[in-house]
Amino acid sequence: MSSEEINDKKRLMRLKKKKKFDRQNSHKHGRVPTSWRRARGRHSNVRLKKKYAKDSPNPGYGTPKKVRGLHPSGLTDNLVHRPADLEELDPEVDGVRIASGVGGRKKQQVVETAEEKGFHVFNAKLLEKDDSSEEEPEEK
Repeated sequence: MSSEEINDKKRLMRLKKKKKFDRQNSHKHGRVPTSWRRARGRHSNVRLKKKYAKDSPNPGYGTPKKVRGLHPSGLTDNLVHRPADLEELDPEVDGVRIASGVGGRKKQQVVETAEEKGFHVFNAKLLEKDDSSEEEPEEK
C-alpha cells in the first residue's frame, strides 16, 4: 500500500466511529431502556424529525465501504482454527482471531506460527492469562 492509501484508510477509520442513538424518553424514565426503537407515536417529535428532537438512524450515518467490517486496528478479522489456516492470509492486511473451540495446545501452536509470520493476534491476551494462572499454584 502506498502512503496515500494508508492516510486515506486512517481517515476513513476515524469516520467509522458511530453515533449513539438512544430511545425516545429513555432519559426520562428508568423503565425505558436506551436501546434504539423506532418512534411510532402520533405526536412524536422524533418521528416527525423536529430539529430539537433526538436523531434517528438513517443511511447517511453508515460506515464508509472501504472500512466497513474491519477491526479497529484497520485489519480484517479472520477466524483461525489451526496453523494451516494462516497460509492463506497476508500479515499486512489480515488480523487473526483464534476460535473459541480450539484447545490450549493447538492455540499455542497457532500463536507461535502467527508470531513467526508477523500476524496480529487479536485474542492472544486470553492465552497469556491462562498460562500465568497455571505456573503459580497456590500453596496453603
